[in-house]
Amino acid sequence: MTHHLRAQDPEQFDETFLPSVPTPPAAHPKVLRDELVAAAEWVSRYLSDLPTGPVNRPMPAEHRARLRAGRLGREPGDLGGVLEFVRDKIAPYPTGNGHPAFFAWINSPPAPAGVIAELLACTINATCGMGENALMDLERGTVRMLASLAGLPQGTGGVLTSGGSMANLLALATARTWFLTRRGSGDGAAYDRDHARLTVYYSAQAHMSVAKAASCIGLPAHRLRPVATDASDRMDLAALRAAITADLDAGLLPFCTVSTLGTTATGAVDPLEPITEVCRSAGMWHHADGAWGGLGATVPALAPLYRGVGGLDSMTVDPHKTLSVPVGCGALLVSDPEHLHTAFAHQASYLVADEADGADAAPWLSHATIELTRPGTRALALWATLHHLGRDGVAGMLTQQLALAAELRERIVAEPRLDLLAGGPWPVACFRIADPRCVAPDALHTHVARRVQENGRAYLATVTVRGRTVLRACVCNYRTTSEELDLLVREVLHAADADGRPGPAVKGQRSNGR
Repeated sequence: MTHHLRAQDPEQFDETFLPSVPTPPAAHPKVLRDELVAAAEWVSRYLSDLPTGPVNRPMPAEHRARLRAGRLGREPGDLGGVLEFVRDKIAPYPTGNGHPAFFAWINSPPAPAGVIAELLACTINATCGMGENALMDLERGTVRMLASLAGLPQGTGGVLTSGGSMANLLALATARTWFLTRRGSGDGAAYDRDHARLTVYYSAQAHMSVAKAASCIGLPAHRLRPVATDASDRMDLAALRAAITADLDAGLLPFCTVSTLGTTATGAVDPLEPITEVCRSAGMWHHADGAWGGLGATVPALAPLYRGVGGLDSMTVDPHKTLSVPVGCGALLVSDPEHLHTAFAHQASYLVADEADGADAAPWLSHATIELTRPGTRALALWATLHHLGRDGVAGMLTQQLALAAELRERIVAEPRLDLLAGGPWPVACFRIADPRCVAPDALHTHVARRVQENGRAYLATVTVRGRTVLRACVCNYRTTSEELDLLVREVLHAADADGRPGPAVKGQRSNGR
């Protein structure tokens, strides 16, 4: 029997109360091997069977309550219970992004290489924040691979992050430090004076994480400038110039513009080179949120939209979106990585680089981000996925998704009961149900999306485009085929019919929504 420690006099320690047999987390090598084999077999079956199952299943309220309760038993459990728990309690209720008929958000499925790499990286369990180890150097290398794919210049550096939100936060914090340091107001009263006048600019179509990041670095809402977009949902350059000029005239300090490469709603790409010119003329930092579309320069069909990408100061990329790396792998790429060190490097006596690291040692990655403890899973999963794809595979996967989205938009245009409102160049389609009799079209589309989700055969969501609630479908799964596109259209029409609306539309009565 295992004995448990109990409270003792502070001056005494009775060794008889130490455990007499090994306790978790240790495990016999054979037990560990058997459980790993069983888990691997289940993973293989799960991924293989995904396309034949439902996209999403509603979770019973009582099951949700049990998961939330968080009750921990007193006695140790056996390792076999982990796989059993995942198989029976977690896997049946996914977000749905592993399924090829999932079109709701930009959440890709995990690529096989990333699944294997995450297990291996967890086994090594090195931190990529402090100390020198192979996974930290691998992260530096994978960052350079991403920079090359994105079309950024030699010497670009950066860090892997938990996702685009963290990358955008780091970018704005870096831009702020760069701007204030150049003005000689990096600290003291000058800092307080100038920080209170900083303004940031971004497309009205920008991801909400940009405004959240600005708030996190201390910018109030009245100094955030969402800039109007044009008919193609791209940032309007005249509006950007006017906003900057007005703020300068008011004594404010424009310090950063954030462009978007692949807007969440419609997949639009802001004009990079002209925005950079505006930033240079005003002494501002230009950050591009390319969480979705940061690697567009690798795709021949998109490359013209990325002219001037090498002139960016920083870029966000999300490998767990376009590359299908397991969730938790974003990246911030910075043309001059020294700006990251200026913004985030802090010293502590218990964190001093070892002289044994040699003359080729680089600054620890914790000096380029706010994280000290950083998982090596990001670097290895990204490297493994890139290794498995190669540069041509990256371009090929993105090209396939663009082609499928174009095909979906063609299907929508050809269907008399649907209206295409927006979409592209990134793989997304925003559309509405054509029904001139409907008195509450926004509510109708919300209801149809929910009904499609509940039916479980396909999954899409809604978004607001030009003041109207529309159905939105994006393609970001390498397993999606034309069959899933047909299925999606059928499910949308079926859901509309099940609601008693809209019924067959008469050609000529359609509204094109533009």
